[in-house]
Order: sequence, then structure tokens, then C-alpha cells
Amino acid sequence: MDLRLADKVVFVTGASGGIGRALAEAFLAEGSRLVLHAHSQLPGLQAWVDARPAGERQRVSVLGADVRDAEALSAALAAAVRRLGRVDVGIANAGAWPVPDVPLQRMDPERLRQTLEVNLVGAALTARAFLACLEQCGPRADGEGASLLFMGSTAGRFGERGHADYAAAKAGLVGLMESLKHEIVDLDPYGRVNLIQPGWTVTHRVRPVLEQPGHIRRVLATMPLRQLARAADIARTALWLASPALARHVSGQVITVAGGMEGRLRWAPEEIDEAAVRRRLVQD
Repeated sequence: MDLRLADKVVFVTGASGGIGRALAEAFLAEGSRLVLHAHSQLPGLQAWVDARPAGERQRVSVLGADVRDAEALSAALAAAVRRLGRVDVGIANAGAWPVPDVPLQRMDPERLRQTLEVNLVGAALTARAFLACLEQCGPRADGEGASLLFMGSTAGRFGERGHADYAAAKAGLVGLMESLKHEIVDLDPYGRVNLIQPGWTVTHRVRPVLEQPGHIRRVLATMPLRQLARAADIARTALWLASPALARHVSGQVITVAGGMEGRLRWAPEEIDEAAVRRRLVQD
């Protein structure tokens, strides 16, 4: 099926690994032109791009900026627009899940500020830069509206013990999305804004946590689907939401990709075959 994403310009923050890398691969496969962002992991992202086939490398631009720096982010995206003409899809994916678990009353105020700035303020500044570019370029002549996606978390829906800072930041994205779905249509009458909430997803960042004995049982205890998400599962959801062919009338929606996770116990620990789940990680 043609998702009508070929030659669309897609801007992805936090593209250096995990979900960001899966997003890049998915949109490249659809023929999109990419503007990939990283900050501290910029050299690794550039190395990944350099290793891609020549045909794909020609469709990728890499930029470095701190998403907390409004001027740097806006300047970098404006430069991308000068090279590529416009940006059609913006994905505010950059984020950080701090460790270790810390109850709020013991949390260093600096950690609280940093988590909110990266995950919430950074996403808002990304949206600000994307919408400024849309205001400058105007809507597409073919009527295929712009798409802005936020990458949230089930922590923003159910909370997360020991990570109140992260949960608060991700919950804030819901209000941001609900507001911008109204603002974007002033710039593009068919522009859309949506939010993806991944649950536990196997990436390099969370693998050490999942490898702790018993942790997979705890993670799956509230999920009807006794499996873990892959980054590709999140990327495919982003493709659907970004597609003007499949989701042209979808805006202001929160799509949770978490195996049916609920905020209550779903499985007793003895009903979770942890060894079987680990085998599937290898097979998949």
C-alpha cells in the first residue's frame, strides 16, 4: 500500500538510537527524505548514516542541537528547510528516562528540572520550530496536510513509581497535543497533531533493566499480550499516523502501543514464562 510518504520531508529528533533509529529506517523504506537530529550522540548517528546505501544517504540530512536550546533548534531546522524546501512531518522523539528509581521527596531538584526540560520543554520547542517552518512555507499545494507527532509514554498515563519526573513530563505532552491540534490548522487546514504512548519497548537503553531477574514478570503483569514491544512496533505506528493516505482524518489522538497495558494486575507472577519471553527476544 502506498502511504504517500515518498519524498515527504520528515524531521525526527533523538534519532541516534532505539525508537529514533527505527523511525529513520521505517521512513527511509517509504522513500521519505529525512532530517535526523541528535545531540550528545551526533557522531554515532552520522556514522550510521554514512554506513547506509548510497541511495539512502542522499535522502538524509543530519543536524545537531540541544532540544532545550530554542534558538539552536530553530536555526538548524530552518537550515534544513532552505536545503529541502519544507518539512512535512515533525516527530518530537528526543527524551531521557533517568535512573535510578527515586521517590519525589528524595529527588534532586536538578534531576527534576532536567527531566522536565528534555522531555516536555524540548518537545514543545521542537513543535515550535516545526510550526514556525510550516508558517513560513505554508501548506502543501496538494492538500496533504502536515503531521506533528509527539512520543509520549505509558508513564504519562498510568504514572511510574520512582519516576514522577518522567511521568509528569510525558503527561504534559497530552495537553500540548490537545492544544496544538487547534493551532496547526491556522497554518495548514489539513494539519494534524497526535501522540504515541509506547509501553515497555526493547531498546539499548532499557535492556539492562529488563535483564534484571524477575523484571519481565513485573512488566508483563498488567499486559494481556505477554510480549515486549520492539522499536519497529512504535515506528510502524508513526508511519500510520504520519500517512496522509491512512490517517488524514486522525488528529488529537493518543495511540498507546503497550500490549493492552492497564494500571492493574493482569497476570499472577507464576503465569509469566520469563524464559519463553527471552527466547522470543532472540527469535524476533
